[in-house]
Amino acid sequence: MSKVNIKRTVENIRANTTVYSPIIEVVVNALQSIESAGRRDGHIKIRIQRDDQIEMDGGLPEIRSFEIEDNGLGFTDANRESFDTLYSDLKSSEGGKGFGRFICLKYFANVSIDSVFAEGKTFKRRTFSMGKDSDIIINEMLADVPANTAIKTVVHLKDLKDKKFPDKKLETIARNLAERLLPNFLTKDYICPSIVLVENNGGESICLNDWVSNEISGMIKEIEVPEGKFVLKAFELDEPFLVRVFKLYSPKNQKSKISLVAHRREVSGSPIDDYVPEFCEDFYDRDVSGESVSQRNYIIKAYVFGPYLDRHVSLERGGFEFQKERDLNHGIGQTEIEEKSASIAKEAVGTEVTRRQEKKRERVRTYVEEEAPWHLVLLPQIDLSGMPLKPSNEEIESRLQKEKFKQEAQIKRDVSRILSSGDLEGLEQNVKDIVEKISGASRNDLIHYIAMRRNILDLFGKSLQWDENHKYSSEGFVHDIIFPRKGDIFRTPFHEHNLWIIDERLNFTHYLSSDVPLDGGTTARPDLVAFDRRVVFRGDNESSNPVTIFEFKKPQRDDFVNKSSDEDPVEQIVRYVNNIVDGKFKTPEGMKILVAPNTPFYGFVVCDLTAKVERWLEREKDFKPMPDKQGWFSWKGNINLYIEVLSWEKVLKDAQMRNRVFFHKLGI
Repeated sequence: MSKVNIKRTVENIRANTTVYSPIIEVVVNALQSIESAGRRDGHIKIRIQRDDQIEMDGGLPEIRSFEIEDNGLGFTDANRESFDTLYSDLKSSEGGKGFGRFICLKYFANVSIDSVFAEGKTFKRRTFSMGKDSDIIINEMLADVPANTAIKTVVHLKDLKDKKFPDKKLETIARNLAERLLPNFLTKDYICPSIVLVENNGGESICLNDWVSNEISGMIKEIEVPEGKFVLKAFELDEPFLVRVFKLYSPKNQKSKISLVAHRREVSGSPIDDYVPEFCEDFYDRDVSGESVSQRNYIIKAYVFGPYLDRHVSLERGGFEFQKERDLNHGIGQTEIEEKSASIAKEAVGTEVTRRQEKKRERVRTYVEEEAPWHLVLLPQIDLSGMPLKPSNEEIESRLQKEKFKQEAQIKRDVSRILSSGDLEGLEQNVKDIVEKISGASRNDLIHYIAMRRNILDLFGKSLQWDENHKYSSEGFVHDIIFPRKGDIFRTPFHEHNLWIIDERLNFTHYLSSDVPLDGGTTARPDLVAFDRRVVFRGDNESSNPVTIFEFKKPQRDDFVNKSSDEDPVEQIVRYVNNIVDGKFKTPEGMKILVAPNTPFYGFVVCDLTAKVERWLEREKDFKPMPDKQGWFSWKGNINLYIEVLSWEKVLKDAQMRNRVFFHKLGI
């Protein structure tokens, strides 16, 4: 008598099984029993047993149990001993693992068998139940029966543990069983016995065979695939695989799937859109004109067969022994098998997939043309196959950035290879190729940079206008467009400010201070000091390099020209220059700002040139007007300072004019 810790055995089942798994297990065992008996009139009945209690809403009663009956060989002494042996190898040649019966106890509280079989010229009836403690077979009875008794075996799966079976309708259950058993109907040179699903009261019934072969119902239809085979190498061995592709109509909430099959049982798989995103939605049959026929929606199921799958199916048949990726034990991983199978499924519905890919590429092209023209150079080269079917702007941008980085990394490797090789042969052609690649990548960055300038100038122009309440933008808003407040060389590197709006020469200066004391002290400064504090820029800290100082005044403000004001921007710049010359200020790194007698200083005051301001500049400050009358300038030779007072309007118009030709070339 066998002794097995059945409770622990059932608890340790961790594979990807469902409540349908024990039903499939019993049906497949019945198919094997019919094959062993050599019967050509084999049949299997799956009876559904429901609650006696009627549902309050008038719906179908809950399903509690199943009975699976077959007319195969039956529980002979040999089959009985196999059932009573854990990991029996009686059916190993047919893929038997000697474990499947324990899956029944994972989902049903009670399992019992009633079998009539022939033993020589006598007929016997054997009944027993599956134990739940240490004995696999309990309550066994064996008796002789009349010779004319029909040979059959009934497996009772009683008292569903989860209380509710996931489906109620006979049609839905038939569909799910047919899909999982489909490989049995597809095997060449094999005539599958009749499998009928029936209500226990003798009412409605459905023959699963018809779901596959009946063209009238048309629920499942195979797509002929000319190249449905592929070979993968496991170490030194070639492993062949066969893929058969089917349309599955009216799939409800199911998705197109790759199903890996072992010994004519669907074991596991993955959504095809994991590999080909275009499979994430249903497909539709189309008429001769190409129009969709909406009521004929379908998904794709690609069934994969092969000896490799048969050999490596897991004990519970809920998965495989090999890993997702290649490993040292098995050689071939699930991902590799599914990638090849997905490619075959893609070819099977090639026209529709191509149409979706073109639509996706058009979506990406529209985004690039309208939102990110700097990526145009990447479009002809980028592979979009792994991108979602309906990508968001963020997903598109992320993919384009990855491609850009990939190309730049390759360019760097190519340049490094040429420089380190020291081989002059073919050097001219190699350099030419790399220069072309660099040119393309640089052009991409230039387009991006110019497009960003256009956006910045649009925002800057809007910030100078008053709103619906006739109020101008806050001081901080306008200030931050040109450069961030409270910055220094560490927080605002030169490539992040927009001082090019005022003068292109400032593009490559280094930021020294914005509203931050340069004397190293702790002078209190209010948070919002957007227009009334000095800003200093400079290139490298060398005495020959110019120092540029800015003062910004809020649009329409002119009270700084009053006699009582201590915010005279011209005098503030002069004082600032003198303090730098006198060595009172340092760089953010704590270094002395180097100056010499010939160090040039540039000062810019940006404000609105009201009549009051212009009179002040002309009569009190001795400034000269610029030809366009939108700015004034002065030269203070004693301290080597050239200073301009510019209107906000002039700053905007000049910046737009300098960049207009680039915007025109880009069509923006």
